[in-house]
Amino acid sequence: MTRAAPLYQLKAEFFKTLGHPVRIRVLELLSRREHAVSEMLAEIAVEPAHLSQQLAVLRRANLVVARREGSAVHYALTDPRVAELLAVARAILSGVLAGQAELLADLRAAGPESPPGPEPTPGG
Repeated sequence: MTRAAPLYQLKAEFFKTLGHPVRIRVLELLSRREHAVSEMLAEIAVEPAHLSQQLAVLRRANLVVARREGSAVHYALTDPRVAELLAVARAILSGVLAGQAELLADLRAAGPESPPGPEPTPGG
């Protein structure tokens, strides 16, 4: 009897699938609406073979589904919650970047620090 992979392992595999910029960009486009491959090529600056390869990864992960219309192939998300996941990731990143921007502003406002050196001597 084979044992199912633990949920944390499945989650890790899921996030690994999302771990490529082209795949994220494809999912962002599909979060808005269905797209033909030709439309995606116009939006994403990659070679057709590379886009095809990334779409195949997303299909195998059941994140997107393809349908043929004449000679065009159209892709759509299999689950609208993928769009929600991308929106949550964006919100988290916005918070992180805002925190970093605040830290940078604080550092700049503090002004230049004098480099450490010898303590001044009394009367010197």
